[in-house]
Amino acid sequence: MSRLVTAAAVVVGYVALILAITAGKELRARNTFHDAPAQYATFLTALENRSSADIRAVARWFDQNTSAGSSSNASISLAASAAEDGEMDTAQLFADDVPEELVEDQRELDVKAAEAWDRALPWLVAGAILAAGALVLRHRRRAANAEAVELVMTFVPPRPWWRRPVFLVVSGIGYTLLVSGFIAVVAATRVNELPWAARGFFLAGGVLALPVAYFVLKYSRPRAVRGAAQALRADWREPVLYLRGFDDDPDAAVIDALPGALSAGMLSIHTREEHLIGALGAFGPVVAVGRPGEQVPHLGAARFYLPVEDWQAGVLRLMELSQLIVLRLGAGEGVWWEVDQARATQPPGKLVLLIPGDRPDLTERLDAHLPIPAQIEKAYPLPGKWTSAVVVFDQDWTPHVQAVGPFPGEKKRYGSAMFYVARAMQEALRKIGTGKRAMAVRTNSHMLAVYGKVLLLVPGFFLILHFLGLVFAW
Repeated sequence: MSRLVTAAAVVVGYVALILAITAGKELRARNTFHDAPAQYATFLTALENRSSADIRAVARWFDQNTSAGSSSNASISLAASAAEDGEMDTAQLFADDVPEELVEDQRELDVKAAEAWDRALPWLVAGAILAAGALVLRHRRRAANAEAVELVMTFVPPRPWWRRPVFLVVSGIGYTLLVSGFIAVVAATRVNELPWAARGFFLAGGVLALPVAYFVLKYSRPRAVRGAAQALRADWREPVLYLRGFDDDPDAAVIDALPGALSAGMLSIHTREEHLIGALGAFGPVVAVGRPGEQVPHLGAARFYLPVEDWQAGVLRLMELSQLIVLRLGAGEGVWWEVDQARATQPPGKLVLLIPGDRPDLTERLDAHLPIPAQIEKAYPLPGKWTSAVVVFDQDWTPHVQAVGPFPGEKKRYGSAMFYVARAMQEALRKIGTGKRAMAVRTNSHMLAVYGKVLLLVPGFFLILHFLGLVFAW
């Protein structure tokens, strides 16, 4: 509801601002025209004195500050032309009609300004109401995870206040280059109606823009991500806690190629963990403990940082506050402590285990930590994938193992590698009654959001130009 109201407030607010700026321009034109009688008096004096410079100046003022259909503007223009030709009597005849025309033109401007504000006012009122509703819902949303926010805020490392805004702007530039490059390549390779010169221009521009965008985003995106506290404040749902060994972070930061991406002119820029977090976003905001001392957080789950000497208490408390615990097995002792604590202190339905491929040592060790062995190796061969199986549990801790596809007989590689991991999680959770729809589709939510945000720049740019036109006109 909060997102729906906020989206409605943005749309209505955008329309209201456009109408208000338009009404402001009409009001400016009306107020400026109040000087028309004084300009007319100056014009009569210039005619008497035969001052060509003043005559042209007044004619120019009327031309700039009246509409094309203005009667007074037409009469002043004709009078000025006659005066330039030395026909002063004719100029005076045209000028004699101006006082009545000024009254009529002023009345028309008053009507236009009133009508413009009448159109803008309902939208402004509706936008204000929706904005107030969005703020109220935002306040409630921020309060929903207040305890979790307070916990992670204790461990937020100090960062310059300007860093995220600056790199958000830089990322915006990178995303714009990315989308522009993609569109340029598609236009050059798919639009047969384009001349060859135009195709070459678009192709060269796209080939240049895509790698530049890739490197800009590679540098800026980690510095522009939200921290755990910001992510929790932005969502009223209980968080999802993502646990893993820190040694897994390099593999999680790999960017897997999307099938057919290069032939479509598109570069994949999102990491495995980002795709995974996109799927888990179906449940709520996803947070994770960051590696102590890292200067730039890994992309994916929103990071917070626990003290090295006392990290267990923070993890235990977040386990209690989370609706779901997604734990990726690894060799570190901390991971196995987390497995034991989740099994001992949390309901079975909250725990989701991600099993790496080609690690029989981990699957054998897992059975020793469970009341009912999962026997993953006997059920499924686990090839060398980043994640090869998902394990969830019934209320009596009976494990359900779901292999990561593609399934036998299924056409391979119509989605990213994480598409199949998300689908396996969805299928496993469905078996215990907690599944969410479209988890696999959500793995690409980051890319869809990128295109959506870049497309929003178009009306935003138009609004800024419209506003600057009003400001400088005053």
